[in-house]
Amino acid sequence: MGILIFVLYMIKVILLGAGNLAVHLAKAFSDAKNIDFVQRYSRDGKNDAFFDKTIPKTNKISALQKADIYVVSVSDQAIASFSKQFTFTTGLVVHTSGSMALQTLQCEANKGVLYPLQTFSKTKNVNFKTIPIAIETEHKKDFALLMQFTKEISDLVYKIDSLQREKMHIAAVFANNFSNQMFKIAKDICDENNFPFDILKPLIQETAKKIETLNPKQAQTGPAKRNDLKLIETHLKALKGEQKQIYALLSKSIMKTTI
Repeated sequence: MGILIFVLYMIKVILLGAGNLAVHLAKAFSDAKNIDFVQRYSRDGKNDAFFDKTIPKTNKISALQKADIYVVSVSDQAIASFSKQFTFTTGLVVHTSGSMALQTLQCEANKGVLYPLQTFSKTKNVNFKTIPIAIETEHKKDFALLMQFTKEISDLVYKIDSLQREKMHIAAVFANNFSNQMFKIAKDICDENNFPFDILKPLIQETAKKIETLNPKQAQTGPAKRNDLKLIETHLKALKGEQKQIYALLSKSIMKTTI
């Protein structure tokens, strides 16, 4: 009876970019057991202090080494023009954008997407293993490689196409960016009325915890949920400008949801 032997080989990767996400990807690549982080590209010395100095760096596209995967972590607007400069035709080139289609890449090499669904700051450490990552490839034959590669850095890997990823990114904007703007407005109200924003933090934390076990619709509370029009009117009279408009719009949305 024959014995099947699976050989895991080191996947060679080059990282192109030096922003918030690139900083954390670089650390994840360095920590991964079966990833050979052979080189990184940065046009200038921006954020060099956040990267492992033992990883070879270049600022020339023409000096890129050969790799299995090239991870392009640049701004959405730069993906097309940047990738158009690539002269190599082998290897898999993936971008890391949530909102840009796979075909935004303008290189001759095979294309894909590796999108980590998380918010990143250079100075705040993250456990990449717990970050959901959406992947997609232009050709089926590249998918197994990208899946194997991505599972080296995350335990949560999903096959998501470009249209799904666009919608997922919109959902993420609501869940993260818009909710953070609500925190900012709440802090403005605190500052304007001379009481500390810290007083709201336990409430914010409990709200986030609730959706671990409850559907967001079930977790909703407050005057709009209760259809307390009298209290809503009192709050609206106390607000003005943009704050008043946002309060009214969101209250209307909650009331529609609870009908």
